[in-house]
Amino acid sequence: MPQKIKVELIENFLVVWDSKEGSELYKMGYYGKPLGIAKPKIPEFTVPLILDLMEGVYLAEKGTIAVSEDAGKTKVGLTKLRQKAKQLYEEFDEKYVVYQDLRESGLIVTPGIKFGCDFAVYKYGPGVEHAPYMVSVKTANSDISATEIVKAGRLATTVRKRFIIAVPGLGADKVKYVIFKWFKA
Repeated sequence: MPQKIKVELIENFLVVWDSKEGSELYKMGYYGKPLGIAKPKIPEFTVPLILDLMEGVYLAEKGTIAVSEDAGKTKVGLTKLRQKAKQLYEEFDEKYVVYQDLRESGLIVTPGIKFGCDFAVYKYGPGVEHAPYMVSVKTANSDISATEIVKAGRLATTVRKRFIIAVPGLGADKVKYVIFKWFKA
C-alpha cells in the first residue's frame, strides 16, 4: 500500500504542506486548491494544497491521507474529522452521502458556494472545463418552493450549468437526482 499523504488540520481546513505530495493528490482527482492558484493550468505547483473538510473525510476514509494537528504532533482520527465537518457543514451527513456518490461515479466535486449551491460538479476537472452541473442537496422531507427552483434554474442558465437537486437515502438507490432542463417556449 502506498504511503499516506501527510495533511495538517488547521481550523476548518486541511493543508498538504509538501507541494510535491499536494500536486500528486491534486492529480488523483482535482482534490483541494493550490494556495493562491484558482484553477491551475498544470497539475504541478510549488505551494501548499488546501483541502476542505468534505474532501478530507472522503480521502481519510479511502486511506489516502493521514491527518494530524499541532504541526504533526497529534494524530487526528476519522471520528474527530467528521465531528469537525459536522460543525462546519449544515446537514453534513446528507451532503457527504451525495459527495461520496458523485466521486464514486467518477465525477470531480468542488464546493459550490459561489453558485449558491452545495457542489459544483465536473466531468473532467476545473481548469479543463467549466463545471457543467450545480448540485443542491435536499433531504426527503426538505421544503423547496417553486420560487427557489426558478431562482436556482435562472442562475444555472445564466452561468451555463444544469441545476440538480440530490436527495440522499431514498429507496434502493443511495441518492436520487432530479435534473432540471430549462428551455424557451
